[in-house]
Amino acid sequence: MFYTFAKGSIFALFYYDSPPRFSAVMIDKDKKFKRYLITSALPYANGPLHIGQIAGAYLTADIYTRFLRLQGKDVVFVCGSDEHGAAITLRAKKDKTSPQEIVDTYHSIIEQSFKDFGIEFDIYHRTSSKLHHETAADFFTVLHESGKFEQKTKEQYYDDEHNQFLADRYIMGTCPKCDYDAAYGDQCEKCGSALSPRELINPKSTISGNVPVLKETTHWYLPMGDYEAWLKEWILDGHKGDWKSNVYGQCKSWIEGGLKSRAMTRDLDWGVKVPLEEAEGKVLYVWLDAPIGYISATKQWAKDHGKNWEDYWKSDDTKLVHFIGKDNIVFHAIIFPILLHAHGEYILPDNVPANEFLNIEYQKISTSRNWAVWLHEYLEDLPNKQDVLRYVLCSIAPETKDSEFTWKDFQARNNNELVAILGNFVNRTLVLTQKYYDGVVPNGTFEEWPEVTKRIEEIPEEIAASIEQYRFREGLAKGMELARLGNQFLAETEPWKLQKTDPEKVQSIMLLALQIAANISIAMNPFLPATCKKLAQMLNIELSNWEQAGTLNLIEAGQSIGEVSLLFEKLEDEVIDVQIEKLQKKAQVHS
Repeated sequence: MFYTFAKGSIFALFYYDSPPRFSAVMIDKDKKFKRYLITSALPYANGPLHIGQIAGAYLTADIYTRFLRLQGKDVVFVCGSDEHGAAITLRAKKDKTSPQEIVDTYHSIIEQSFKDFGIEFDIYHRTSSKLHHETAADFFTVLHESGKFEQKTKEQYYDDEHNQFLADRYIMGTCPKCDYDAAYGDQCEKCGSALSPRELINPKSTISGNVPVLKETTHWYLPMGDYEAWLKEWILDGHKGDWKSNVYGQCKSWIEGGLKSRAMTRDLDWGVKVPLEEAEGKVLYVWLDAPIGYISATKQWAKDHGKNWEDYWKSDDTKLVHFIGKDNIVFHAIIFPILLHAHGEYILPDNVPANEFLNIEYQKISTSRNWAVWLHEYLEDLPNKQDVLRYVLCSIAPETKDSEFTWKDFQARNNNELVAILGNFVNRTLVLTQKYYDGVVPNGTFEEWPEVTKRIEEIPEEIAASIEQYRFREGLAKGMELARLGNQFLAETEPWKLQKTDPEKVQSIMLLALQIAANISIAMNPFLPATCKKLAQMLNIELSNWEQAGTLNLIEAGQSIGEVSLLFEKLEDEVIDVQIEKLQKKAQVHS
């Protein structure tokens, strides 16, 4: 049965015969939320961060969160290191150390890189914590005791040489969907398809390189097929036109292709132990374990700040948004929602805005070949240029298709856009204010330029609309339009020519230019926070409320501006050439 109620609202009731279940979905697309819970995909703590990851799941989430905070919203932004799963144990074997040493090392590197880059999580947690283990085990127990799992004994790949069952990442072979010959047993990193080990063509053990054998083992499976009808109503009907086309399309393909049962446990000695006596030597599947990391992180944050974590996970007036890369779509848009729905006490994600992949110099990022721009190295090589990278990655964000990062384009965007447009407008405005008025804001009126004042009022609204619809590239371009508007305004009015003949008009021109600069400090704040903080200091203003954007009284006549300095510096060829050479040399070493 399917009913439509108030505008923007969809209410669905469905009944199932096997197992018997009643479910209800209420999707109100016009709903006003009381609080926001924002998550970014937990990075594996088996290596440092590269800029492809930043462009995929972290920068856009940070922009969105900063925008909400400027509106005074109750928002919590959580993330943390994913420290379990076969990828960690593989790295430990490769480095001849323990999984704990691996996660301790990379958790610290990743956390520091986020801080240095300016990604402002409310908490950066870790799944190796006691609280997380307890939370994940309790979640599994609720599902197990309510009969949501199927216990099955099946044949699984086994490495005879090492006497070990092979979890997903211990198997590599050819992807049956795109023919990529280095796909893992859980996922193809080329096409992003979620896989199972038995689907791989010509599978091999990643431990020994041998062809594995099949051996029986027992696991607990999530019967995802039982939830197909619910998913069709919740996603295909409820979120059509709401979720991004790449997310919706992948979900549609998966659901209509038929969902199979998926094991929620693994034969490993590293991870959250399955809380059953008969499950000795087994841990929770990382894609059951890791998303629960969002819950445990929220619990820890709430504990640290005297809040109630359940308000953010169990209240219908909370908006939950998962920011991820396209390789995580199935897990965040299908598997995790099924688990939350099966549990019965948790809200579901309102949106899952996934980005596609970022390529480097026209090649797919490859951590094994070291073909990547590592975030911590960027921060070391180009200090105080966090916002330059934020600008470039947002302007080329792979929102619906893969995009390309090249160092020459990075240089061009810095020099031709940040320096020549944004920096140039701000510098000209403030330098002229110092020159003509000794740094004191002049008085004036704006009646002569209604088209300019109209765009100042409109642009912040357009930026907000873009961000709310997860179109961050568009929002950034709208923000830059303010700087272009300012440059055009100064070029057309030419205050440097009028100063001798009509100094009173120049005062109005300069006051309006200063109002544009002040508006930039708010409107561009989610995108370029360090730059906008510096700009606000130069203007000698304190602005922290999005509602102020689009107004013409942000800076008052008679106040003094602060010390003027350049917002951005030109990047010379030799600086960029060093980065290109560094990338190529690293890749040659690993080829």
